[in-house]
Amino acid sequence: MLKNKFLVFLYLLAIVLLSENPISLMAQSPWKALAKRPSTLALEKGYTTLNAGPFDLKLVNSSQTVAGLMPKLVKGFDFTPSDSLKVRSADGLYHLGDINLRLRTGSETEWKKYNTAAKRAPIKALKVAGNVIAGADLAATLPNDIPLEVKRFWELQGGQLILRFELKNKTALPVEIGALGIPMIFNNILEGKTLEKSHSDNVFYDPYIGKDAGYLQVARLSGQPSTLVVTPYGKTPFEAYNPLLDDPTPRGIVFEGFYEWMVYSKAYAENEWKNAEQWNTPTSTILKAGETRSFGLKFLLSGTVKNIESTLIANNRPVAVSVPGYVLPQDVNAKLFIKYSKNVKSISIEPENSLMVSSSTSTKNAWKTYFVKGNTWGRARLTLTYEDGLTQTINYKVIKPETEVIAAYGNFLTTKQWFDQPDPIFKRNPSAITYDYEKKQQVVQDSRAWIAGLSDEGGAGSWLGAIMKQLVNPDKAEVDKLKTFVDTVMFGRIQVKEGAEKFGVKKSLFYYEPDSVPKDTYSKDVNFKTWSAWPIKEANNLGRSYNYPHVAAAHWTLYRLARNYRGLVEEQKWKEHLTNAAETGLAMIKFAPYYAQFGQMEGTVFYLVLKDLQNEGLTEMASKLEAAMKKRADHWRSLQYPFGSEMPWDSTGQEEVYVWSKYFGYNDKANVTLNAILAYMPVVPHWAYNGNARRYWDFLYGGKLSRIERMIHHYGSALNAIPVLMDYRQNPDDFYLLRTGYGGLLGGIANITEDGFAPTAFHAFPSTLKNDGITGDYGSGFFGYAVNTSSYLINHKEFGYLGFGGNVSTSGNLVKFKLTTAAKSSVYIASAGLWITLDAGQIDEVSYNKVSKEIRLKLNAAGQYTPNALIRLEQPAKVIGVGNYVLQNSAIKDHGAYQIALANGANTEVVITQK
Repeated sequence: MLKNKFLVFLYLLAIVLLSENPISLMAQSPWKALAKRPSTLALEKGYTTLNAGPFDLKLVNSSQTVAGLMPKLVKGFDFTPSDSLKVRSADGLYHLGDINLRLRTGSETEWKKYNTAAKRAPIKALKVAGNVIAGADLAATLPNDIPLEVKRFWELQGGQLILRFELKNKTALPVEIGALGIPMIFNNILEGKTLEKSHSDNVFYDPYIGKDAGYLQVARLSGQPSTLVVTPYGKTPFEAYNPLLDDPTPRGIVFEGFYEWMVYSKAYAENEWKNAEQWNTPTSTILKAGETRSFGLKFLLSGTVKNIESTLIANNRPVAVSVPGYVLPQDVNAKLFIKYSKNVKSISIEPENSLMVSSSTSTKNAWKTYFVKGNTWGRARLTLTYEDGLTQTINYKVIKPETEVIAAYGNFLTTKQWFDQPDPIFKRNPSAITYDYEKKQQVVQDSRAWIAGLSDEGGAGSWLGAIMKQLVNPDKAEVDKLKTFVDTVMFGRIQVKEGAEKFGVKKSLFYYEPDSVPKDTYSKDVNFKTWSAWPIKEANNLGRSYNYPHVAAAHWTLYRLARNYRGLVEEQKWKEHLTNAAETGLAMIKFAPYYAQFGQMEGTVFYLVLKDLQNEGLTEMASKLEAAMKKRADHWRSLQYPFGSEMPWDSTGQEEVYVWSKYFGYNDKANVTLNAILAYMPVVPHWAYNGNARRYWDFLYGGKLSRIERMIHHYGSALNAIPVLMDYRQNPDDFYLLRTGYGGLLGGIANITEDGFAPTAFHAFPSTLKNDGITGDYGSGFFGYAVNTSSYLINHKEFGYLGFGGNVSTSGNLVKFKLTTAAKSSVYIASAGLWITLDAGQIDEVSYNKVSKEIRLKLNAAGQYTPNALIRLEQPAKVIGVGNYVLQNSAIKDHGAYQIALANGANTEVVITQK
């Protein structure tokens, strides 16, 4: 997929910058350099393949580490990177079956490091009997001074594969285990793969760092069966998830890196992680003289990711389901459902009183039910201790009510981030510009031109977020500032306003060209000797398609404000704004055809523009835009996996590809796309990973702390939630889709600070575990939140009536749903398959009659700019026994919407009934 030399350079640069010896690697491929390392795994001594229940387990004879873990149900597929085994056969490269330890003996105060990968030597195979299918004494591949005897066993119990380590204290003194890590080496290496080959061969894996209830899910990139689930065997808690930064496999765009399952982590917490608050309390354990203890993992085979929880339940593992998820606005009454064979003995909360938890009655199939309420803003850990001693932790993030979060965000962007100082050379004022929260200052110069240049994702993010905030909750003072920005900076500076290149979008307003500007223009504190400090010619380039949706979204939002409100912006210009949005989409294809062949992040905006053109009866422009987008969709239809990108693999194009595939009836491609999204967007009981679409290299391009690292709720979360929730509205019985999409939706605002700063993402490495320092490309994710925020009322067959984005109460046949989202502009009634959206006005409460299926809306009183509500009804799902819904005693009046005059100082009630 890397057809562009510039992109090849970016790819190699990302790897080189993260390598131990960048000078030597500049001269050769880092993968070729890796292959030249002396092989010490003794692969020439052969392999042994064992029957391991649902798997074929292939072991390297000399090490008994894994050379292949192949599910018997999927021919030709391997969960492990066997295709890289020869390249990765030198000292220091981890394989499944290795172990990492940090120990101290007796009165020692310093931790000593030991691992089986550092210096390879043939292990001593042990005789096997009973459940053991392979065993080894690992002494030969560990330093001589290790105080423990370490044995490893591959076992088959009840038809299930187990990896077990047996540690014995061979000294006369107590030995403290301060770190015990089991490397999880699965095939997430995309080097040299086509998009098709990656989806056939590779996996991504995601942790539930939940102590004894924790697990690791390993999903194929295609989202097809089978899925691997790794769970504890015996007392082997999942305490932390540690990146194996000492493994020399080149990390970069094609390889996120490997991780290890940490059973104990105190030694790290005292050293590398001492400045970070961990997901779980770091612990250690003492082995007395002569004492032996076992630690193990079980490998379970599941279907798709949707089957993981049923697989866990079938294997007597605790399962937690939180509604609406693990990001909790303070005004939301959440529910937590627990399925486990043992009762809960005790519950603890950290920090104290950060959550309120109370128990309720169990469901018909014995799911224990708890009410959960967030009290204190910030991270909160709920710990359940069961009667059998098993401990489960669930990490929540408590945020302010969504209305307050979004208000703070808009205010921060238009005050702290509002750049309005003289800028005669780059002419970026006024605008919302990148902000450094650690320095508490605006970023007006950066070695990456786009960060300070108001374009690309990393520079446009702030003004894009500020404008999209107005779609959610418009504020007149903010709108006035942003309208000035659009008129003076965006349309005319970032976007060409006239001439042959009209509607083209530049890559950056900031550039580095010291010979053409006054001497002191550039800061001496910034290193501009880098490829990313673009000269003016590169900054003015119109060929990057990814810049166009940001601009289109701004034009489209102004159209919405002009058309649907009174007095916010010049109402007579609504058509001009909408036309500008459409022309931006057409210009993208004209001026950036290479990248426009891919799905765009925020590409949903072109679909929204098309729908509004159709609603307005602007047939000619609608037809032009539709035809242009169909050509792109037809191209995607011809591909096996239609969501390529400028990168070898990406999670950005799926959003738009799904939307257009659905629109044009290419359901097969929509389903392929959705399955791929679900494979990298997990559902786990942890706010950081739940709904977190995989991103791992954009800290290089949009962050302050620059490294390859799993990003927590980068813009992928909210953008990928768009197709997931769109598909849910067509399939209201698929509870998994709702949980996935809503996790991504609320994950999109989870990192906003109390005062409104929104970082590019949250750092996942346990040495950090905090927000990145700058705003970067956050705005792309906020676009996903803004256009997708909605409330969902469902009737779950096990859990009853539940609300996502609101609080539910029932009385007789009446179900009431009080909305808590910031916009309060849309609600989906799953039992009716009905999606109610408001272009203007807000829904205070919904009432649903279970018998008559009548729906009543209480609309908030008229506001200064909203004398009327504009209501649209759609039924994306056809529910058996449900007819077509209409607004009682109302006619569609205004560009396809029902117009309802709102009362002053009181709610207005409208009734929605079936024909």
